[in-house]
Amino acid sequence: MKFGIIKERKTPPDQRVVLAPIACQKVLENHDKAEISVEASPIRTFTDAEYKASGIKVNNDMSGCEVLLGVKEVPIDALIPNKKYFFFSHTIKKQPYNRELLQALLDKNIEFYDHEVITNTKGTRLVAFGRYAGIVGAYNGIRAYGLKFGQFDLPKAETLTDQKALINELQKIELPNIKILLTGKGRVGNGAKEMLDGMGLKEVGVKAYLEDAFNEPVYCQIDISEYNLRKDGVKGSMTDFFENPEQYKSNFLRFAKVTDLYIAGHFYGDGAPYLFTRDDAKYPDFKIKVVADISCDIDGPVATTIRASTIAEPIYGYDPKTEKEVDYKNESAIAVMAVDNLPAELPRDASEGFGDAFVKYVIPSFFNNDADGILERARMTKDGKLTERYAYLQGYVNGEE
Repeated sequence: MKFGIIKERKTPPDQRVVLAPIACQKVLENHDKAEISVEASPIRTFTDAEYKASGIKVNNDMSGCEVLLGVKEVPIDALIPNKKYFFFSHTIKKQPYNRELLQALLDKNIEFYDHEVITNTKGTRLVAFGRYAGIVGAYNGIRAYGLKFGQFDLPKAETLTDQKALINELQKIELPNIKILLTGKGRVGNGAKEMLDGMGLKEVGVKAYLEDAFNEPVYCQIDISEYNLRKDGVKGSMTDFFENPEQYKSNFLRFAKVTDLYIAGHFYGDGAPYLFTRDDAKYPDFKIKVVADISCDIDGPVATTIRASTIAEPIYGYDPKTEKEVDYKNESAIAVMAVDNLPAELPRDASEGFGDAFVKYVIPSFFNNDADGILERARMTKDGKLTERYAYLQGYVNGEE
């Protein structure tokens, strides 16, 4: 089986890669029938020279490879017909901007696997960049706080080498006695928590966070059960929430009344209540002045996120009264950091972490007859048709929805 690591061609460019040189070596050591070729790239975080030094072939022709591995969407004109491809297609939610991409995958008879749906039998994702989104998102949130209030000016994450370097910068600053709220306890939320712990912030429980004053900055990490309530007053549960999200209402405002910086690292599902609405943000006792929305659902559960921001310009302001974008340094503005490709700011760490999981869970499936069904669950197209699992996308492909 010959794997090809393709050059990232999407604009703006992304430096991440599915398999770093050390991950390639692991694949070759563990699977005698595996071959790997890397497409030459001037932008990849791991240089062509680093792959060559690891004994990995680098060339400009991927036509001899059976399985092509990328990170971001592949431009339609760069797709090689009749191949197997892995990348993030951003089509499973029927995103209109990528309809033509899915149509092209079918037209070119490509067997396509989406990283986003590489899961185990319980539906848990096995390969993801979420932890690194949390790491960079927390750093960017604190950086936004310093810039909003003119208290400190941290360097941009993309200029630093790794997570350790980010933490070193955070340890140099002195935060005032603010309260930081973090939602989510999955990969994203726990990645953010690593940064807050790394800079030495004190973690407190919900009761203390809501009721007590502190002589130092503190943070509180909460999950669904702490910011949602069943509408009928019955005690809810995580399972019940995921099965019946429409039966719940937000209980987030009690946190908004005491929070200075909010880091949103939660998962948001269809039918779930918004954490706070635009009307909620108008309340006089709505205290949040900086939002780091790692989840970045536009016009979604975090109402201040009216658009995604960029690595180049990561912060914008939201005026609760006008519901319009303003300068984030305006006194009335809530500063919003909503970069939607945060892991790209830490490309080496993110690539190594993603590759470790890909080598552990995905590569063996090509050599054990897909014993765990990992490939089957992630395969969206085959023989020019949508697979049964993704047949729900047919109307989207046809342009009917």
